[in-house]
Amino acid sequence: MKVIRNVADLGAAMDPAPGRAPSVGLVPTMGSLHAGHLSLMAAARAECDVVVVSLFVNPAQFGRGEDLEQYPRDEVGDIATAESAGVDLLFAPAADQVYPEGFDTWVDPGKIGAYLEGSARPGHFRGVATICTKLFLLVKPRRAYFGRKDAQQVAVVKQLVRDLELPVEIVACPTVRDPDGLAMSSRNAYLSPDDRQVALALPRALEAGLAAHRSGTDAVRAARDVLDAQPGLRVDYVAEADLDGPTLAAAVVVGSTRLIDNVVLDAEA
Repeated sequence: MKVIRNVADLGAAMDPAPGRAPSVGLVPTMGSLHAGHLSLMAAARAECDVVVVSLFVNPAQFGRGEDLEQYPRDEVGDIATAESAGVDLLFAPAADQVYPEGFDTWVDPGKIGAYLEGSARPGHFRGVATICTKLFLLVKPRRAYFGRKDAQQVAVVKQLVRDLELPVEIVACPTVRDPDGLAMSSRNAYLSPDDRQVALALPRALEAGLAAHRSGTDAVRAARDVLDAQPGLRVDYVAEADLDGPTLAAAVVVGSTRLIDNVVLDAEA
């Protein structure tokens, strides 16, 4: 596996040999890799000739007072994990490679990025849309792989690709959960054992909402009732939205850790 740290080297590495244009699969990550990321790499490996993983804690998608400095980082472990997953190239730039001095061009995702996570974290999706646009232009992937745990992010990136007519297919992969039901997230590392027990109310609430939806009753109310009954948890939002399909989404805070999750609102049990 090749590890590249600067944009110029990445551009050279991604230029295809004359007469040959292998299909490239991109898995954008912020590192602290877990089984959810590995599922994206496996999907890319199965469908593409070349698998590229980006490893970049993107400062542009963190707001003031958020956890940019505390965000889990383990580059040595992540490199080993990516290599064992069959990744061909890992792009691990410093911030000044992505946002050099004088950088001042941003991609605004519009209405899709203005509510739910966009309202709770102003500027977040501008950072997401900008880094994804840069990665798509640099890596030139045929497909890019995202986890559906971040359903609004998937919707933002799909609209970005449609509106700017970028030649990349966005592949949304199923949420990967730990055996206790909690959706895998790098931020789960912040949770104490007691906090984790509290956080399990989030997937329980979404399952209750899905059951209510299937029975023709109020999904948001059912999910909210479960969360409101859980001591030690603060609800940020619970809402139905069209996030690449009808979705029940929620965000909660447990201790100092903010967690998001969602379920697709389908009609089938």
